[in-house]
Amino acid sequence: MQKDYKTIELTALYEISKLLGSSLNLKSNLRGVMRVLSEYLNMNRGTVALRDGDEVSIVAAHGMSEDEIRKGRYKLGEGIIGRVAKLGSPIVIPNIGDEPLFLNKTGARKMIRRENVSFLCVPIKFKSEVLGVLSVDRLFETKGVSFEEDLRLLKIIASLMAQSVKLHMELERERVAFLEEKESLTRQLKGRYRVENIIGQSDSMQEVFEAIHKVAPSKATVLLRGESGTGKELAAKAIHFMSPRAREPFIKFNCASIPEGLLESELFGHEKGAFTGAMSMRKGRFELADRGTIFLDEIGDLPLTLQPKILRVLQEKEFERVGGEKTIKVSVRLIAATSRDLETQVSSGKFREDLYYRLNVVPVYLPPLKERRVDIPVLAEYFLKKYNEENNKSARIAPEVLDALADYEWPGNVRELENTIERLVVMSTRKEIGLPDLPLNIRNRRVRAAGAILTKDALPAAIADIEKAKILDALKNTGWVQAKAARLLGLTPRQIGYKIKRYRIEE
Repeated sequence: MQKDYKTIELTALYEISKLLGSSLNLKSNLRGVMRVLSEYLNMNRGTVALRDGDEVSIVAAHGMSEDEIRKGRYKLGEGIIGRVAKLGSPIVIPNIGDEPLFLNKTGARKMIRRENVSFLCVPIKFKSEVLGVLSVDRLFETKGVSFEEDLRLLKIIASLMAQSVKLHMELERERVAFLEEKESLTRQLKGRYRVENIIGQSDSMQEVFEAIHKVAPSKATVLLRGESGTGKELAAKAIHFMSPRAREPFIKFNCASIPEGLLESELFGHEKGAFTGAMSMRKGRFELADRGTIFLDEIGDLPLTLQPKILRVLQEKEFERVGGEKTIKVSVRLIAATSRDLETQVSSGKFREDLYYRLNVVPVYLPPLKERRVDIPVLAEYFLKKYNEENNKSARIAPEVLDALADYEWPGNVRELENTIERLVVMSTRKEIGLPDLPLNIRNRRVRAAGAILTKDALPAAIADIEKAKILDALKNTGWVQAKAARLLGLTPRQIGYKIKRYRIEE
């Protein structure tokens, strides 16, 4: 008989160890353990209560209803379960009918003669940390029953549970940390690419911001137009992160960066063996962007042979991989950008007219920097702060340098300005960046005045006289309102204030 009971014990322990490692669903695993204790070892109404701060709550049980389980909450030190959780030592109640500490909070034992029930309770401990409590009922018929064997077995089971509970806690901690990090990164991305962080206070940029705000929530295709370096990719990201697709992929692709022979594979993917070197199946950009946004930069460089396939994706939302026959459906929002004159390309037959009209649903024009000179000082200060922080410096820009930056044509637009400021900060050896620090092409900028183009370094006195006269005329024409005069001259209020002081202009 003893041998049979030992065999049953070993079988029960084997089943319990399998259950605890069967899945990541801790509560389901623990319920299974309680069922094994009841079926194999006649330990009924088994419960597992886990600690949460100053409370212990039943999370899994066998022989109890969900309502009874919900009632099983104990403060540390309250009742038998609360006391075991607090002290970390097992407690055995030979007869719960004689024990005032037994609270029966769950109400699970109303129909049982309390004098025939023993209650065994052991801590679930990982090293010295009490994670919870394992408890079971034992029915008995005679007095003087020994619970030594039962306690020994329950301690072994509690030890197995402790490892499983601890692993679950670590996994849950990692999951929460991952979700918090993901949410933080999402907030950072939204913060980085929201329209408010696209620098610009000029009227033309305000129009861009307004257009982005209007089009972002929609499903409409957007065509971003403007010279290289005006911030088209930044605008595309702003539209994506302000849209309902913000949590889905944002896939970017430059149509001018890949040889024509590889473009179709890059955009639509290919099957294994589709061509020499296709060693495995590969998804294309459209498939990767499913449910999200795809940004096709320099779409004006797209070859004619590929344009019908892009049109089909826009109209039918489907395509086939290179070398494949299976039609793939996608839900993708397209944002395209170009620095080319698409209308001229359509006229010359280099760009399909039907694709042009399908792309040009919502056109947004990003003006070159020379058309919004009022933004140059603001951008310069923004990039100055950025690269000061990156290089652990505290350089500042002299007023005359700001003047030179505002006068320059900036053929490379915002990208060129950013690179220039970064170079100035990196190479600066003094606190203030002066005119000698500027690149030669900006330092020797040409100033337009009185219908003539004069070299500032060659005729400084003449330029100063012309500049002073222009400012004086603007002030007179605007009733000496500096802000209006600044707008008339394409300057900032700070710039015109500096020049008025410099030339000692008085009303």
